[in-house]
Amino acid sequence: GVSYELTGDRIFVPGPQKLVIKNDLMNEIPKIDDAIWPAFPTDLMSIAITVATQAEGAVLFFEKMFDGRMFFTDHLISMGARIILCDPHRIVVLGPSELVGQRVESPDVRAGMALLIAALCARGESTIFNIRQIDRGYEEIDVKLKKLGASIERFSA
Repeated sequence: GVSYELTGDRIFVPGPQKLVIKNDLMNEIPKIDDAIWPAFPTDLMSIAITVATQAEGAVLFFEKMFDGRMFFTDHLISMGARIILCDPHRIVVLGPSELVGQRVESPDVRAGMALLIAALCARGESTIFNIRQIDRGYEEIDVKLKKLGASIERFSA
């Protein structure tokens, strides 16, 4: 339900917009599950989960390809997300949740980026440890996000 405009090779998403998860047919909770191309990519699952914490409604995420990918959601829960961990492969996200800053650790590239997005949505200050995981997949992400107005500082331990 997010509105956007395509112009050549650019996409423009006007803000602010209210994010609403639409129920499936028969008013069922929608399910996002990963699969090989052309289905939903497993590498975007963590980011989609974080975005769902900011949307109104409920959605079931089913990670079928890899074990342990859902365990990062404990960090989101500590930040205030309403998430039910059903089993190692399935979670239900109930949104929207007001996230608050926390001290978290990036377990891998994908979850690390999801936690960075959560920190940007959160009220207060967050500290993300093990950022080398994020750096592996997103070169100079702090510099790029600062250009968009994010308040980010990088510290060495």
